[in-house]
Amino acid sequence: MSVSQNTIRNIIGVIGNVISFGLFLSPVPTFYKIFKKKAVEDFSPIPYLATTLNCMFWIFYGLPFVHPNSLLVITINGIGLAFEVIYLSIFFIYASRQGRLKVVMVLIVEIVFTAVVASLVLHFAHTYEKRSFIVGIFCIVFGTCMYASPLSVMKLVIQSKSVEYMPFTLSLASFLNGVCWTTYAFLPFDINLFIPNGLGAFFGFAQLVLYACYYKSTPKKKGSKAEVEMPTVST
Repeated sequence: MSVSQNTIRNIIGVIGNVISFGLFLSPVPTFYKIFKKKAVEDFSPIPYLATTLNCMFWIFYGLPFVHPNSLLVITINGIGLAFEVIYLSIFFIYASRQGRLKVVMVLIVEIVFTAVVASLVLHFAHTYEKRSFIVGIFCIVFGTCMYASPLSVMKLVIQSKSVEYMPFTLSLASFLNGVCWTTYAFLPFDINLFIPNGLGAFFGFAQLVLYACYYKSTPKKKGSKAEVEMPTVST
């Protein structure tokens, strides 16, 4: 008995949800340290603020009146948004007054920006195609920026000839996440999902290649406190 394209798409989407869920959990050790030390130290809220904006736009993109049949896109980004709210809440609690103000101001700008875009799209774009196209452009831009963010870490790996600051599991999960959602984007073809996730798969693969090249030259340090923040990603 043949399996329908829609069934295959749903299976891949579920797998993508599981992998993305793991990526959303990746900052937990960072925030455990913040909670334990009762201070945010030099950790930046920017990756989590960026992910919040990305999730909000993908949720809007997946709504039935914007891009029908995208429930799995909504579910994982809804979960991701919940995680980011928790992360930012912890950051807010333990940040300085200036840090708190920064988080609040950026969040207000993001919420207002999303609300304005949503209102304009729903008011002026009266077809699924137009709404998907407009919202999709924003999703491509934000998704691409997020997937490209590890480039700075990759540059550091090349300069230091060490993968100490680029966790293998996170690189592998990012690659698998990109591959999974790129495949999902072909069933049927959705360029708005394909572009950012295709780039995500490429950057993830590049990280794995770098890991293979520089793993042996990486100094083995015990008790190293070095840690590089890598933002979570989503579809």
